[in-house]
Amino acid sequence: MLKLENLSVSLDGKRLLTDINMDVADGARHLLAGHNGSGKTTLVSVIAGNPEYTIDTGKIIFNGRDITNENTTTRALMGIFLGAQNVPEIPGLTVLSFLKHSLTAHAHFQTGRDMSMGEFLSRLENARERLDIPKEWLNRSINVGFSGGERKRLMLLRLVLTAPRFAILDEPDSGADATVQKQIVDIINDMHDTTFLFISHQKNFTSLVNPTDITTLSNGKIVIK
Repeated sequence: MLKLENLSVSLDGKRLLTDINMDVADGARHLLAGHNGSGKTTLVSVIAGNPEYTIDTGKIIFNGRDITNENTTTRALMGIFLGAQNVPEIPGLTVLSFLKHSLTAHAHFQTGRDMSMGEFLSRLENARERLDIPKEWLNRSINVGFSGGERKRLMLLRLVLTAPRFAILDEPDSGADATVQKQIVDIINDMHDTTFLFISHQKNFTSLVNPTDITTLSNGKIVIK
């Protein structure tokens, strides 16, 4: 599903990642491990297409296609999802509007047709009920006034609705209580058509996910065992 070939990355002239070679198999639950500052968040940000970083050498191959020079929007529409650790507040943009625009863009890219409001609302209601998310959340601004656990549940709602080919979850357990963590694990295990690359420092959470593969970073390089 994902192949990184000799990937080296810098930010403002400073090398952050060096010669990263990594394969993430189709259907995997792949753990990206390493101490704080080892380059994990940088790596997943680069995979998602964050334009702040410069790819000095190497390639990113997604589902057989070279996406090294593709922008963030194209990668997202192709099926790369990023559940970031730190998400912004967006006053004035409601959860409902955000999800509607996101889902209809994905549907149009994948099928060439527009999604009707009825289809969107039906899918939204099914996902909302599955995650036990209060209906009143839909009319609130994105992440404004939401706790850490509530933000993780909104991330799950977006994940379930878009059903991406490849989901990157950067410390999804951070700020989430045991109930929300269990919900995250259940969603990961239920989404058989989605490949997961996730970061976690919590052994309990990691053991529940039961990763199929582990890649460890240290000082911007892969640790060879």
